Amino acid sequence: MGADIVAALPELFLAGTAIILLMLGVFMRDISTRSIGLLAVAALAFAGALIYLGDGRGTVAFNGLFLNDGFGDFMKVLVLIGAALTIVMALRGLEQEQMNQFEFPVLLVLATVGMLMMISANDLISLYMGLELQSLALYVVAAFRRDSLRSSEAGLKYFVLGSLASGMLLYGMSMVYGFTGSTSFDVLAQVFASQEDAPSIGLIVGIVFIAAGLAFKISAVPFHMWTPDVYEGAPTPVTAFLAAAPKVAAMALLVRVLMGPFGDLVAQWQQIVVFIALASMLLGSFAAIVQSNIKRLMAYSSIGHVGFALVGLAAGSEAGVRGVAVYMAIYLFMTVGVFAVILAMRVNGRAVEAMDDLKGLSKTNPLMALAMAALMFSMAGIPPLAGFFGKFYVFMAAVEAGLFELAVIGVLASVVAAYYYLRIVKVMYFDEPVEAFDKPVGSELASVLAISTLVIVLFVLIPGPIVDGAATAAEALTSAGR
Repeated sequence: MGADIVAALPELFLAGTAIILLMLGVFMRDISTRSIGLLAVAALAFAGALIYLGDGRGTVAFNGLFLNDGFGDFMKVLVLIGAALTIVMALRGLEQEQMNQFEFPVLLVLATVGMLMMISANDLISLYMGLELQSLALYVVAAFRRDSLRSSEAGLKYFVLGSLASGMLLYGMSMVYGFTGSTSFDVLAQVFASQEDAPSIGLIVGIVFIAAGLAFKISAVPFHMWTPDVYEGAPTPVTAFLAAAPKVAAMALLVRVLMGPFGDLVAQWQQIVVFIALASMLLGSFAAIVQSNIKRLMAYSSIGHVGFALVGLAAGSEAGVRGVAVYMAIYLFMTVGVFAVILAMRVNGRAVEAMDDLKGLSKTNPLMALAMAALMFSMAGIPPLAGFFGKFYVFMAAVEAGLFELAVIGVLASVVAAYYYLRIVKVMYFDEPVEAFDKPVGSELASVLAISTLVIVLFVLIPGPIVDGAATAAEALTSAGR
C-alpha cells in the first residue's frame, strides 16, 4: 500500500489540497477567493515538483489500475502548467466578472486531479473514473455565472453532450470487455499481441466507440459541436481553462489508449484517426474564417489544432507520439497567451469579444499587440516561431509512416488557417484604433502573456526542455507497448 501511495502522491496531494481549500472557504468567511486561488497555484506547483522528485517511475499501482511512467510525467507537467497559468489569469477576471467565489479554484483543482488520473490510467475503469472527475467539475464551472443565460446554456449543452459521449465510451468499453474478458491495459495488450487472426467485428466496434467518446473530449470532428457554443457562452476564465489543460489531458489519454492496449491494432484504428484528423483540420481551418467573435474563433482554432496533433497519432509510431507531445506543449503556451489577451479586452469595465475591438491595438497598447502578433504567427505555423516546429514534427512523423496525403492536406489546411490568424495581425496594425482597452491590465495577465510569448519566441533557441522531454515520453510509452 505504501508503494501505491508513493506512485500516486501528486494526485493524492492535490485531492487533499482541494478538500482543505474547500474547508477553508466554508469555515473562514473572511478569506478571499484570491487567497484560495494562490494557494491552489502553489499546490499545483508542488504537485509538479512531486512528479519529478518521486521515485515511483515505471511502476504499476493499485492492482494495475494506475501507471507511473515517463509519458505520464511529461503530460502531467503540461497539465499542471496549464492549470496554474489559467488560475493565475482567472484571479482578476473573477473579480471583474462578479464571480468572486472560492469554489472556482477548488473546482479547477479537482478537475486537474481527474486529468492526472486520466493520464496515468492503466485500466478502462480507472480511465473512466478520472475522465468523469474532470468532466463533472468542468460542467459546473462552465455554468458558473448562474445569472447569465449564455453561461447556463453553455453549461447545460456541455453536460448533455458530455453525458452522451460518456455513454458512447462506456458502451465501447463494455464491447471490449465482452470480447476480451478484461479491462486491464496490460492484459488487453497481451491478448491482441497473441492474436494471429484479425480482430472480431464486435471488438472493432468497441474500439470505434471508445475513440468516439475520447474524440468528444478533445473536440475532434465530428464530435466538436459543443465547442464553439461552450467557448463563447462560458465565462472567459473558464474558456481559457477549457482550451488549455483538459485538451492536453484528453489527448494524452487518447494516445495512451491507442498506442498502449490497442498498439497492435494500428491497422484497425489508424483509419479512424486519419478521418478525424482530416475532418478536424479542414473544418477548423474553414469555419474559423467567417467568425467575428474571438472566443468562437479560438474554438474553431482549437479544433484545427487538435486535427494537426492527431496527424502525429495517425502515424502510430514513436516519432508520431513525440510529435503529439511537442505539439500539445506548444499549443498549451500559445492558447494560454491568446486568452491572456482576450481576458485583457475590457472597455470601460465591460468585457468585449469582437475581433473589431482589436483594431489599432498596436497604437493603444504596442506591447500587447506585439505579443499577440507573435502568438498569431506561431499559431499559423510561420518559422522560426514554436508553432512551425510543432507542425513540422507531426507532419514528418506522418511522412515517415507513409501517410503522404494526410501530411499534404495538413499543410494546405495550415495555409488556409493562416488567413484568419494574419487577419488579426492586420486588424491590430493597419486598422484605425477604436476605444482603447482599460489599463492597467493587471500583473497576473501581463506575467502570463510574457511567459507564453517568451516560450514561443525562444523555442527555436532552446528547444531542449520540450523536445527532449517529448522524446523521452514517447520512448517510455512505445517501449512499454512493445
